[in-house]
Amino acid sequence: MKDLSPTLKIVTVWGLVGLAVFLAVQFWQAHEARTRFTATADGVIEIRRGPDGHYHWPGRVNGVEVDFLVDTGASSTALPLALAERAGLRGEGRITSSTAGGIVRGTLARADIDLDGGVRAERLRVAILPALAAPLLGMDVLSQLHFAQSDGVLRLTPRPAGQ
Repeated sequence: MKDLSPTLKIVTVWGLVGLAVFLAVQFWQAHEARTRFTATADGVIEIRRGPDGHYHWPGRVNGVEVDFLVDTGASSTALPLALAERAGLRGEGRITSSTAGGIVRGTLARADIDLDGGVRAERLRVAILPALAAPLLGMDVLSQLHFAQSDGVLRLTPRPAGQ
């Protein structure tokens, strides 16, 4: 075993190079995800646009971790069926909704939404849509905040009391 075959040496070196590249990409993606969201003590939240072109706001639905897509075009918050089931949501009625993809049918439920940065909505009425790919944070929550978008950064600030 003194000498490994040249082919095995080459395969080993390329395997190690591949592993190093993979770990570097994983580290970079984790770093990007951590720096995409910031919140200050005075309630200012900044969300940087993700690689997919959307703003993602981390939070929880009834304690279940979730990465919301910020959707200013959605009048209400909507959740995929699988997430609603994991969060233990119970249907309270049926809904028919008009979306960019057409008319969809779903279920209404109530959920506690906790967003990173201290934004909270208790017993929020949400739509559960079976074919929805990602949870959407709609204007029912976003309208409680001032928001502005510039240079790939969405800046959200609390509304003063009475507004």
